[in-house]
Amino acid sequence: MMATAEPRPELGIRPLWPLFVGGREVSAATGQTFPVYNPATARQLCEVARGGAADIDAAVRAARAAFPVVTRRNILNVVAVQLAAHTDELAVLECLSCGKPLREAREDVEKTADAFAFYAGFADKLFGTTIPTGADALNYTTREPVGVTAHIAPWNYPLRLAMRSVTPALAAGNTVVLKPAEQAPLTALYIGRLLLDAGVPPGVFNVVAGYGSDAGAALAGHPGINHISFTGSLAVGIEVMRRAAENVVPVTLELGGKSPNIVFGDADLDAALEGVIKGIFTNAGQVCCAGSRLVLEDSIYDGFLTRLVERARKIRVGPGIDNPDMGPLISQAQRGAVLSYIDAARQEGAEVVLGGAAPKDPACRAGYFVEPTLLHRVANTAAIARDEVFGPVLTIFRFRGDDEAVRLANDTPYGLAAGLWTSNVSRAHLLPRQISAGQVYVNDFFSGSTAIPFGGTKKSGFGRERGLEAFEHYTQVKSVSVRLKHRS
Repeated sequence: MMATAEPRPELGIRPLWPLFVGGREVSAATGQTFPVYNPATARQLCEVARGGAADIDAAVRAARAAFPVVTRRNILNVVAVQLAAHTDELAVLECLSCGKPLREAREDVEKTADAFAFYAGFADKLFGTTIPTGADALNYTTREPVGVTAHIAPWNYPLRLAMRSVTPALAAGNTVVLKPAEQAPLTALYIGRLLLDAGVPPGVFNVVAGYGSDAGAALAGHPGINHISFTGSLAVGIEVMRRAAENVVPVTLELGGKSPNIVFGDADLDAALEGVIKGIFTNAGQVCCAGSRLVLEDSIYDGFLTRLVERARKIRVGPGIDNPDMGPLISQAQRGAVLSYIDAARQEGAEVVLGGAAPKDPACRAGYFVEPTLLHRVANTAAIARDEVFGPVLTIFRFRGDDEAVRLANDTPYGLAAGLWTSNVSRAHLLPRQISAGQVYVNDFFSGSTAIPFGGTKKSGFGRERGLEAFEHYTQVKSVSVRLKHRS
């Protein structure tokens, strides 16, 4: 067992973080660790135990031994209360390890607490149905937990997106093995102890940090898993699906997007402007459903673009702990990828009207920052218009009429989300029917709650997280048929 380290008061971060398996903090089977960095400074924050195949196997066995979870509602409500009580600690961990502004990190913790409270309310309400099959028979269904569920979480919202799938899984009575992203695993490891203290039995919730190539691959291909939830890139999602198929294990995949934000001339343009800013510069654009393609009606194109440039210039960029408007990207590699997309777009004829480089502010010099970037005159065939850049980069397009707006919106391999800004009530209801996306925000962006299902179409994946629809993935239907004998 790994010794518990004292926290570092200046950061609030333990220098060494163990895995969480079977209700205990444990070292990795190999004894290896890996570093976690602060993307705002490029300095190492701490070391984390590097889990591998042996640790995944131990976690799956612990989860199997703890299955099923019988009493759930009260415990999940306690977890919600405990999360609220630990908001400050969790927000700082999230802010320092993934770079986002402290304000956004606090909101993530609050949304996570909401998810536990929401699913606690349904934990004892998984009703079945009765089916009429004749006078001499009775058929009814029950919903049962699937077993041990695997959750492979991304680094952009380490706590919120991990718990988005974990909460319905636990509420349905399953046990869990979570593999957080190696770039930002700290809040997932922290919450393991919090859940245990709230009354979640040992083995019900397990966290194995490590790299995707060993821990993630081992979890996706483990024969003891009954369902896999994955949020991340298209390439890795395809590999997860391949490994799951070998064991005939169902998957829920959320693989990102290239979401259009459509603004009509009849919209409330002040609200639309703020919605566009929020849609692309929240979390430095590292959002799966970011509104990364602005589709502007021709009649307002020049005026709206002028206002957008003025507004984006005011965005304050800096270390997340200082609570700026926008923080850094997660890593040097991610920043390099984003800047490469911008350079390629220039070569393909796009015009950078704002940003396009690293900030010159001394406070941003050491970290992985990119300026808020706006590009127009972009061909919709360009890589930056079609690929998920995952950075603070907005490509801007012009349209004339509803049909062209829909065509531009749908001309992408992805189909996760879309925004629509209009005061025309008919358009507000008719266009969402024509847009290929799992969710369409009308006169808003990023609207929604735990109650609203979330997921994509096309290469954005399949299945739904959040809402009651999530229970369909974490429960299975059993049909019971009874032949009735009439008394003579």
